[in-house]
Amino acid sequence: MGQRLIGMLKPFFQWLAATDVFAKVGPKVVPRMDRVAHRLTGGRLVMSDGLIPTLILTTTGAKSGEPRVAPLACLPEDGDGGGFLVVGSNFGRAHHPAWSGNLLKTPEATVSFRGREIPVTGRLLTGEERAEAWSRLLRIWPVYDRYTEKSGRDIRVFRLTPRS
Repeated sequence: MGQRLIGMLKPFFQWLAATDVFAKVGPKVVPRMDRVAHRLTGGRLVMSDGLIPTLILTTTGAKSGEPRVAPLACLPEDGDGGGFLVVGSNFGRAHHPAWSGNLLKTPEATVSFRGREIPVTGRLLTGEERAEAWSRLLRIWPVYDRYTEKSGRDIRVFRLTPRS
């Protein structure tokens, strides 16, 4: 899709993402589509990337110790090493997503972003740092406020910083 068409459709998709129907269907469909597109394009594309920048995060399972893969919307950061902000919205569900618990236990992870594999360290943001990041995240995906309201919890925000 052309960028102009995506720009025109983005408000519709943001509205759709905030609906109760999407909260039930989205978690089953969107991550699968993103994983398939990622695999088929050798990591260069993810379906959701047209609407919002999207990465594939590989964490270590907190209980299993096995690699766990999750497609996530992100906000790439240009300064200080080019890290990423990611949000544990879990589509507005009441519980935190598994990947966020995995990062809390083992902060070392890997990001696949637009064809690049990047080793990262995840850090949970709090206080003023989280508030500043949250305002920037809302500018790219205002639906996060609706997810906070629906979930009834403080949504986790992480900064993924590249490791040397």
